[in-house]
Amino acid sequence: MRLALLLVLLLLAAPNLRASDLAKEQRWADQIVGMLIDGDAVWLEANGQRFLTIYTEAQPGNLKRGVILMHGIGVHPHWDKVIYPLRTGLAERGMPTLSLQMPILRNEAEAIEYAPLMAEVDPRVDAGIRFLKAKGVQQIVIAGHSMGATMAAHYLTGGARDVTAFVAVGMGGRADEPRMDTVSFLRKIHIPVLDLYGSNDLPQVLKSVEQRAAAARAAGNTAYRQIRVEGADHFFDGKNDTLLNTVSDWLAAL
Repeated sequence: MRLALLLVLLLLAAPNLRASDLAKEQRWADQIVGMLIDGDAVWLEANGQRFLTIYTEAQPGNLKRGVILMHGIGVHPHWDKVIYPLRTGLAERGMPTLSLQMPILRNEAEAIEYAPLMAEVDPRVDAGIRFLKAKGVQQIVIAGHSMGATMAAHYLTGGARDVTAFVAVGMGGRADEPRMDTVSFLRKIHIPVLDLYGSNDLPQVLKSVEQRAAAARAAGNTAYRQIRVEGADHFFDGKNDTLLNTVSDWLAAL
C-alpha cells in the first residue's frame, strides 16, 4: 500500500519536475553560433549547466547601462522577432546587450507547461547580471518578450534584485498559475516598468491590459508606463523601428 501511494505521489509531482530541454537548447546553439555576425556567443553556467548567451557590445562603447534580453516560448537568443531588433538596435544606440537562452520545452508544449521552468530562470538571469557587471556595466535593464516577459516579472519578485528597469513586450500571464501570474507580480515590482503591447496582440495580452495597469497603481509604481502600438501584432512584424524607438526613448528618459 505504501509503495502504491508513493508511486501515485511521484506521478502527481512529475509535472513540477520538468526541466528545460537541453538537447533542444544545444540544437539551437549549433545553428546559431556559426552564423552570428552581430554579437559574440558567450557560454555561461547556471545550476551546473552551461547555456548560450549572445553579447553585443555598445556602439559607441558605453557601459553606463546594459540590457538583458529574454526571448519568448520555445525559441532562442538570436530570434528574429523582437529579440534581434532590440539586441542589435539597442547596442547601436549605446547600450550593450546580453541575450539569454531561456529554459525551453518541445515545440508542441503548451504555455502552462512552462510553469515549473520558472525555477530555472533566476540562476540564468543572475549569471547574466554577473557577466555584465564584470564588463563594467553600471545599470542593468531586463527586457522580455512574451513568455520571456513573464519569466522576467517572476524573477523580479524574488527579492532584492540588481535591476534598475524592466521592459515587458507582449506580456500575458495566467491568473490560474501563481508562477505565471504577471498581474500579481506587478503588485510587487517597484522599479520603472515599460509595459509595451500591440493593438493586434494576443488575446491573453489584451485581456489583462487594465489589470496590469491597476496592479502597478496598487504597487504605487509611478514609474510604470503602458504603451499600446497601433497596428502591431505580438511579434511587432513590420514595426521593428517603432519597437526599438519606443524602448530606447523610454530608457533614455529614465
